[in-house]
Amino acid sequence: MDGKMILLVEDNPDDELLTIEAMNANAIGSEIIVVRDGEEALEYLLGTGRYSGKESSLLPSLVLLDLNLPKINGLEVLRRLRAHERTKLMPVVILTSSIEDEDRLKGYSFGANSYVRKPVDFEEFVNTAGQLGSYWLGLNEAPPAR
Repeated sequence: MDGKMILLVEDNPDDELLTIEAMNANAIGSEIIVVRDGEEALEYLLGTGRYSGKESSLLPSLVLLDLNLPKINGLEVLRRLRAHERTKLMPVVILTSSIEDEDRLKGYSFGANSYVRKPVDFEEFVNTAGQLGSYWLGLNEAPPAR
């Protein structure tokens, strides 16, 4: 899994730290880039705004996307990513505390590859992060680059 990058889109510093610790506890070994709102996520992934002309041309192997984000919510981020040629096939896992069926339905309708509820228990969270990392960065074969 080395050499693969994860983009974590998370505005809550506690959840950010928990996710990073959980990935490290599972020896995922991937670089984790963090952006803290939907606007920054889109700028990073589309190479616009503050990331225009910067070395963000390499897309992450996986995006972990929270739904409740400032500026632009996660569902709108997902909708825009799927509408853009550069990011329409990129693996996006919604990682959220939302238990709303409507969020899950919209997430899949907008093109999420997976929808995972954040476990409240730390040990469960570590286990979940390990499974996400193992599958998406180890077993899954991403679409070929165009």
